[in-house]
This record gives sequence, structure tokens and C-alpha cells, in this order.
Amino acid sequence: MATIRQTLDELMTCDGAMCAAVVDSESGMMLGSTGSGVDLEVAAAGNTEVVRAKLKTMRQLGLNDVIEDILITLGKQYHLIRPSSRKEGTFVYFVLDKGKSNLALARRKLQDVDKSLTF
Repeated sequence: MATIRQTLDELMTCDGAMCAAVVDSESGMMLGSTGSGVDLEVAAAGNTEVVRAKLKTMRQLGLNDVIEDILITLGKQYHLIRPSSRKEGTFVYFVLDKGKSNLALARRKLQDVDKSLTF
């Protein structure tokens, strides 16, 4: 099992990793963060709204499913949001440089570290 800090440090070993955070999706507050390139305070709060909106839409559609991850592709960056399987009401937010990263490997790394994350 890995602490929040260890989890974030492990994510930052990915090629193209810029920053990462673990976020409480109830409050939008970060439980831990690392890296630079994005204002993580603003991103944590904003992506909390993204998660809430998707969950609301899924309920309205009657989907009995869970979010594995949400991918936002920008011109120069990938933003990955993964609700934690270890603690309901939290998610991991991960930003990568699009030109330097491998999206498939980053998603796999995010999935792996989520499984070992402890709170």
C-alpha cells in the first residue's frame, strides 16, 4: 500500500508527467499534490465539477455503472481524472505533456497506483 505522497511521486515517473493531485470530490480540496505547470488549486475545484456533472448525467440516464477515468485532451496536454477505487468521494487528477507522454501507459500507471493508494 502507498501513501498519497508515494502515489503522486510514482505518477510523476511517467514520461511527460507535469503534475498530479488527489482531490476530495465533495469539497474540491486537494489531499496532496506535486508538480507544476497547472494551478492545481483551481484545477482541483474545477475538475470536481466535471466529476459531479458526469455522475449526475449517468444518474439521469439510468446508467448503473462507474467512471473508470475521464480524459480531457487539450492541444498540448492530457488531463486524466480517475475516481479512486480505494476511497469513495476522491479522485486522482493527472496532467501530462501531450508531446512527451504515452497516453496508454499513463492510464495504466494511474490505474495501478490507484489500486495501492491508502488514505
